[in-house]
Amino acid sequence: MLCRLVINNVALIERAEIEFGRGLNVLSGETGSGKSVILDSINFVLGAKADKSMIRHGEKECSVQAVFLPRTDNPVFDVLRELEIEGDEELVISRRFSADGRSSIKVNGYSVNATMLRRITVNLVDVHGQSEHFYLLSENNQLALLDKAAGAPLARAKEGLASLLAENREIRQKLSSLGGDEAARGRRLDILKFQLDEIENASLREGEEEQLLSKRLFFNNIEKIMRAVSEAAKQMGEDGGAVDSLNGAKRSLSDIASLNEEYSSLADRLESLALEAEDVSETLQSLAENLVYDENAANETEERLDLLKSLKKKYGASVEKIFAYRDTVAEEYDLLSHCDEEFAKLSARQAKVLSAIYGVCRKMTALREQAGKDFCGRVEQELKTLNIKNAQFCAEFEPYSEEDASRASTDGLDRMRFLFSANKGEPLKPLNKVISGGEMSRLMLAIKTKMSDVNAISTYLFDEIDAGISGNTAKTVAEKFADIARDKQILAVSHLAQISAMADNNFLI
Repeated sequence: MLCRLVINNVALIERAEIEFGRGLNVLSGETGSGKSVILDSINFVLGAKADKSMIRHGEKECSVQAVFLPRTDNPVFDVLRELEIEGDEELVISRRFSADGRSSIKVNGYSVNATMLRRITVNLVDVHGQSEHFYLLSENNQLALLDKAAGAPLARAKEGLASLLAENREIRQKLSSLGGDEAARGRRLDILKFQLDEIENASLREGEEEQLLSKRLFFNNIEKIMRAVSEAAKQMGEDGGAVDSLNGAKRSLSDIASLNEEYSSLADRLESLALEAEDVSETLQSLAENLVYDENAANETEERLDLLKSLKKKYGASVEKIFAYRDTVAEEYDLLSHCDEEFAKLSARQAKVLSAIYGVCRKMTALREQAGKDFCGRVEQELKTLNIKNAQFCAEFEPYSEEDASRASTDGLDRMRFLFSANKGEPLKPLNKVISGGEMSRLMLAIKTKMSDVNAISTYLFDEIDAGISGNTAKTVAEKFADIARDKQILAVSHLAQISAMADNNFLI
């Protein structure tokens, strides 16, 4: 429930702190006294669109803080966990809005945006007269309400449907692994065959890419290589070159080698150097003679590298990964090529499951139609006591066929909505097309009187539900408020003594 509301600089209110209690809280006062400002403040802290006109004249910003004590089973705690906000028994929401359009929203001290705020507060307060918190205007909520009226038999049917839906999902996954229907499987086989042929025809080899990259490097630098090798061969082998110089040095030391062991050792080393130099010279000369630029080989190298690049982009970042992909594709190709029998079995099993799903959905529809007829009839009677004498209220279901079974959800195949007409001779229309704020408030009263715990929301705000009523109708509305307020908190703006008399807490604004 909403325990406390703190308002700062909103419209004509400079500062106000209001402590709300359990049960029925009635706000009354003269026109223009500020009742609507309080409701606007509640809407603001719940996530309604902010407007500069809210800010008190002469001030730079306004703020509202609301303190809630939700029930332990309220789904708001699931939303808080999902948003990674620590939840406690007390939930504190504060929102600021400045004249320059900046906004700040915090929930238990954690900053959130307006969308996150509305996800939280939709579980806390149902504000009648504000569409974003108008529970019954959502057709999904209408179906959920009707399901509560249908009770345990529908809940058991839903459990059976959930089991069938799980089985159908499992079959779909298996069929998908077999390539889907025959046409889809044929297309998949064509794709796999193309991929296998492309990889096999490439005749890839381990380490090939490294060799090709080395060749490319050679062809890209052939002129530089030829020039360097030729110059080195010339320096080594020409007359007076390195080989001749080493041989000359060796001969000079040979004449004195017998005189000293050190000279002899140096002569031997020079001889080794001369022999190595002669070998290097011959190698360089051979390289220089055989170095040529083969344009065809260079083009083949580039083409091969382009092919490898294309295959890596499609099938894996390396030759090893391409081979691994090939093996996986080969397994799938073999499976799809020999799965006709398994596919036929799964298809027949799926047809039976879909037929069973359709059967359960029809049963759920029958339960809902019966519950809707009874529930709407009782609500009509309540509306008549609330000064809507010619009220008509019913549940409309869209037709469906067995072909729709594949789109069934845990709620079945039903798409329904409540239809309403307030006046005799007027056609029944959806609630959001014809119903006024006062009528909607009384409709909710009628529903809440006939069904407890329509949703998990524990605080309801009714804005001037007494508009246009008096006498016995006002007394009946007050009694219905009292019935609801036994286990729900109600905040109601009213001008009627009958409603104020029923209040657990009265506030004069």
